[in-house]
Amino acid sequence: MNARFEDLMYRAGLTAQGCWDEMDEYDRKAIEKLAELIIQECGIIGDDWVNNEDNGKNLVSEKLNHHFGVES
Repeated sequence: MNARFEDLMYRAGLTAQGCWDEMDEYDRKAIEKLAELIIQECGIIGDDWVNNEDNGKNLVSEKLNHHFGVES
């Protein structure tokens, strides 16, 4: 997880008053995985749009994955 993920978790209230620390490892991993899957889905939609414009394959998903520290 990168700093951007951590900032978004903070803004969502997941780190407020020890909330994140009180979760077990399964819950923390599930939340991280959900965020990664959402980012990947957004990348797929963006790539489809970019590819329809003939601008280069996977550009959107690569930028999203890099921005949020998601390994593809």
